[in-house]
Amino acid sequence: MSQLNDLLTKNQQWAASIKEQDPQFFDRLKQQQTPEYLWIGCSDSRVPANQIVGLLPGDLFVHRNVANMVVHTDLNCLSVMQYAVDVLKVKHIIVTGHYGCGGVRASIEGQRHGLIDNWLRHIQDVYKKHRIAMEQFEDFDVKCDRLCELNVVEQVMNVVSTSVVQEAWDRGQELAVHGWIYGIHNGLVNDLNMTLANMDEANTVYPAALSKILNV
Repeated sequence: MSQLNDLLTKNQQWAASIKEQDPQFFDRLKQQQTPEYLWIGCSDSRVPANQIVGLLPGDLFVHRNVANMVVHTDLNCLSVMQYAVDVLKVKHIIVTGHYGCGGVRASIEGQRHGLIDNWLRHIQDVYKKHRIAMEQFEDFDVKCDRLCELNVVEQVMNVVSTSVVQEAWDRGQELAVHGWIYGIHNGLVNDLNMTLANMDEANTVYPAALSKILNV
């Protein structure tokens, strides 16, 4: 007997509820996938992408990893981006971090955590890049929150620097990249004012976003 019967039961209840509300929902869903959004978020179980923004299955293409990173050697993330942009023709890529991110905290705790330390090194690089400005935040929790925000901003820059996005813009495809952060404590998403629809905007948008986060 499966030890996950409770999950299977909940799935049946969910499917029945959806069909009761909209009898044709699954028939439409199987015909096509046409989301306008790619969500790059954290794997944290407290951050369910669709629910946070009130979208149904089929409305949001999702990639998640520890600390919502976009690393140029991560073929998984890059493949998701390419499919979303080149095939699904999404119009928005949304990098969404969250306050209290365990990956961000672990990156600056000064302790070893095993294999994941290799992944967290990318967040440490973000911290080192802004070390002088970050030293003004003496409270550890505040420092972590600022690094969560900085990490989103830097990952947006990583997204727009990929060949996937660069080539989309070169061919005139409508595509914008956004940086958001989610508050687990209140369920609200905050726009970090880090939105780029072309690379030229980075010269003003990026420093403005950093200035707001770091108070410089």
